[in-house]
This record gives sequence, structure tokens and C-alpha cells, in this order.
Amino acid sequence: MSAHDTAGTPVPAETAAAVDVASADDGDLRGSRLRALVAVATGRRASSLGILVLFLVIFVTFAVTAPAGTFLARSNIEAMALSASQVLLLGAGMTYVLIVAGIDLSVGAMLVFAAVTAAKIVAGYDDAGLLAVVLVAAAAAVAAGMLWGVVNGLLIVRTGIPAFIGTLGTSTVILGLAQVWTGGINVSGVPIRLQEVFGIGKLGGQVPYPVIVTVVIVAVLWVVLAKTRYGMRLYAIGANPEAARRSGINVGGYIVSVYALMGALAGVAAFVDVSRFTTATVSGYTSTALNAITAAAIGGTSFWGGRGSIGGTVIGSLVPATLTSGFVVVGFQPFWQNVAVGSVLVLAVSLDQARRRRLAGS
Repeated sequence: MSAHDTAGTPVPAETAAAVDVASADDGDLRGSRLRALVAVATGRRASSLGILVLFLVIFVTFAVTAPAGTFLARSNIEAMALSASQVLLLGAGMTYVLIVAGIDLSVGAMLVFAAVTAAKIVAGYDDAGLLAVVLVAAAAAVAAGMLWGVVNGLLIVRTGIPAFIGTLGTSTVILGLAQVWTGGINVSGVPIRLQEVFGIGKLGGQVPYPVIVTVVIVAVLWVVLAKTRYGMRLYAIGANPEAARRSGINVGGYIVSVYALMGALAGVAAFVDVSRFTTATVSGYTSTALNAITAAAIGGTSFWGGRGSIGGTVIGSLVPATLTSGFVVVGFQPFWQNVAVGSVLVLAVSLDQARRRRLAGS
């Protein structure tokens, strides 16, 4: 089954559904027709279920085979949650970017720049007036990341440079500027009090604050993507940007907005890292972008745009953390995690490509 865009060109049913949803009025947004169209446009239910089953198989396998009191120990679960939280935070932003058929390879560099920004502001302060300085540092980190995200978006929209090349280039520029700013030396001197209260602190002594921050932000992103007109228009842009443009959607503006969001999330992750480790590292995060992309792709987000969900990315971010922890506790070399995650990533992308071929032939 297919539809036609305004020029008469055949488009797949899911593309037409996405565009219809994006241009629906407020009454339609509340109707059952919207929910049906969203399910068709994203295909998220089937993909999320598949990755959830895979995650449960991995988790149960390690829970059964690991020595008693290791894999399911509270300390290990907490470590996995902390490990997955940063990947999830950035993976959620990457999901938005991939849905509009983009990609951002500058995430790690933006994180470094934002971390340096925050550390430079807060370094050297004692408890007196620390809260105000910390709030300024957090806001500055988010603003720095967002600014670079806007630069990425404008570069891609205004010049037509492929996102892969554009963000690869800005990644080098951003990281270089951070190294010039610091002289290539890590920024230390962040108050230990910040680490004690927030970085390694726990709500009620139970749940780490960095995990709570991630859960709250990702929950908001989940609702925005799945339940608002903004989210539906992102799907429409990724499915068929020309059809979306002819439907009156400001395609360029929406693309810039998702790159700005990606930068802002890199800023949040940067501040969390500075809080946890009391240092801004200028030579790390080389695999940050790849980890974020992997989490989104394993979760079912398409590299070709128009399809994906935050729910899938949540599970996609848990898979690497679970594999790493599981291999350690059962006595395998942790390097096998790279083999396993790479294999799952190739499988996920292959299945997405097969699905695209089926749709093209339908």
C-alpha cells in the first residue's frame, strides 16, 4: 500500500502516515487515529519488543550462570545503572538526531568542551557560596553544548554538508579549542563537596543522583517524541523531508533544534562527569559518539530516518552495560563485550535494512 506526496510521487504508507500526523490539527492529536498512525509511522512496538526480549535473555543468562551474590548484587546493579546512564542520556539525544536522518560525531568533543567550561567555573571554590557557583557552572555547561549543537545544525542546514562530514569536522575543531583553552591539561580542583553531595550522592541513600537526572530527562524526551506534534514532525522529516516541507513544516528549523538538543544533553553529561570525578578530562570520550549511536541503533532507531523510539534506546543502552558486567563476573575477558555489542549492532542495522527493502517492494 502506498500514498502520493503533493507532486504525485509514490511514498510508503508509513511516510504518508508520519506526514499526516505531523500536519494534524489539535483534535486529531487526541484521537485514536493519531495513535494508529504513530504506530505505523515508527514501528516502535515491534522493534522495542524484540530488543527487550534480547536484553532479558542476556540478563537472565548472566543471572543464572554468574556465581551467587555477584551479578545480582546491589552494588553490581548500581554500577550497571551508572554505566548505562551516560550512554542512555546521549543515546536519547542521538535518537532524535537519527530520526531526522542525521548523525552527530561531535558528541564526545562537545562533552569535553562543556566539562572544561564547568570545571573552570567551579574549580577552587569552597563550601561558601558553592551552590550558586555550581548552578552557574551547570548552566554554562549546558549552554556551551547547546551552542555547539546549534553550530552543527546550521552548518548542515545552510551548507548542505552531509551530517557525517560536518560533525566530524566540528568534532576536531571543538576538541582542539578545548585543548587550546586548557593547554592540553586536565582541569582539576573541583570541590570534593560537589562530588560527595551530587556526583556520588544518593537520594535517600538508595539511588544515585546521576541516575535520577538521567531518568527524569529521558522520561521527558520520551513523552515529547511519542506524544507531541513536535515529535511527530521529526518522524515526518526523517521519513520524507520534501513531503514534510510541502506540508508546511520548517524542516531546517527542526533539524537545527535536534542538534541543539544533542549539544545540551552533552552539556548535562559533562556536568555529571565533572561532579563524579572532580576533573574535566580533555583526552577522553573518544568513543562517546559511537556508544550513543550504538545504543540508539540497537534499540531499533533507523540510520535512514523516520523510525525509532526512546523506549528502544533505553534497552539499547542497557545491553552494553549488562554484557560488560556479566562477562566480568562469569570470568570472561571483558573485551568480549566489544565483540558481542558489535555483533548485535550489525544485526540490528541489517534487520532495519531488510525492513526497508520490504517496504520499498510493497
